[in-house]
Amino acid sequence: MKKRGKIKVAFFDFTGCEGCQLNKLNLENQLLDILEHVDIVEFREAMDDKAEFYDIAFVEGSISTPECVNRINDIRRRSKVLVAIGACATNGGINSLKNIHDIDEVRETVYREHKYLFPTLPAMPLHAIVKVDYKIYGCPMTQEEFLKVFKSLVMGKKPQQPDYAVCVECKLKENECLLQRGIFCLGPVTRAGCGARCPSFGQSCIGCRGFVSNINQNASIEVLKRYGYSVEEAVKRMNMFNVTEMKM
Repeated sequence: MKKRGKIKVAFFDFTGCEGCQLNKLNLENQLLDILEHVDIVEFREAMDDKAEFYDIAFVEGSISTPECVNRINDIRRRSKVLVAIGACATNGGINSLKNIHDIDEVRETVYREHKYLFPTLPAMPLHAIVKVDYKIYGCPMTQEEFLKVFKSLVMGKKPQQPDYAVCVECKLKENECLLQRGIFCLGPVTRAGCGARCPSFGQSCIGCRGFVSNINQNASIEVLKRYGYSVEEAVKRMNMFNVTEMKM
């Protein structure tokens, strides 16, 4: 990506639990190798330095206030490549559950008589406001996928990311289908790339990586109905991480 000098990399966070930020700090065995090739110029969790421009900006969290909109526009202007990391940044994540309620009721519930001091917006993924070059999905994003994308960008290559269902990875691991075992699972509609981590440990896929492209949501719900789940239950589970992607 950069022919001279080290690549300038910055990390930013918006509304979220900062789990993805901590996941990066836990890369103890890889950090020194990474720092041979890049300069970390901004990272609130680890340093006070600021920079004017960045070759790569990794951004976590959803956009949820007018101040967030101004700030992400400023980061985009300063960045050659912007990468959304984690469920909140890529599709709004759990924060977007507030979007199915009246926004004034949400503010009243959280802030009571002080609600007018805290302007808020429906939670949005980064791409709702600015151009996003690449996305690293998941809640939290996995270290493996982060390193894979990071290394590709440092080497000037386009990261290859899957756009097929978690079920594919589950079958490759020869896991027994959780739906057929009577366990609710969103593997058939969720974007792969996690290695079917949760189903491999007997836990249902909860859809934290967002939906695969062009899914037929009505057909997905019909399939879940065949396994005994009501429409309300299916929509409720699908909403958990994917309110901004739901079309019903």
